[in-house]
Amino acid sequence: MLGEFREFIARGNVIDLAVGVIIGGAFATITKSLTEDIIMPVVGALFGGVDFSNMFIRLGPVPDGVTATDYAALKEAGVAMFGYGAFITATINFLILAFIIFLLVRTVNRVVRKAPDAPAGPTEVEILAEIRDELRKK
Repeated sequence: MLGEFREFIARGNVIDLAVGVIIGGAFATITKSLTEDIIMPVVGALFGGVDFSNMFIRLGPVPDGVTATDYAALKEAGVAMFGYGAFITATINFLILAFIIFLLVRTVNRVVRKAPDAPAGPTEVEILAEIRDELRKK
């Protein structure tokens, strides 16, 4: 059983998948930073200085002793909230990531695209015409 497991792990596909997952995780971090640190502040400025990360509706009471009013602190304190700003940010993050993956796949498909097949040779009609011409010569 250990030998089979070693064989399974040593296959190229499994190692390629592991590398893809690791790179995907790192890429997701970059995309998240792009969304939260660059795109969302611009979108917020376009909407009159709105901070999407702090947009929420409180659904439950704030526990005694918690004086925070921002989304992150209230969430950490366990207050039930509907964080639609975080959802908007996550959705934009997903769309950016999906678009970048689309561009990567499209580029790879263009690079890997097969060269056009060599002509298959004369068609059946051309061969029959040659045979006819050869028979006429005799």
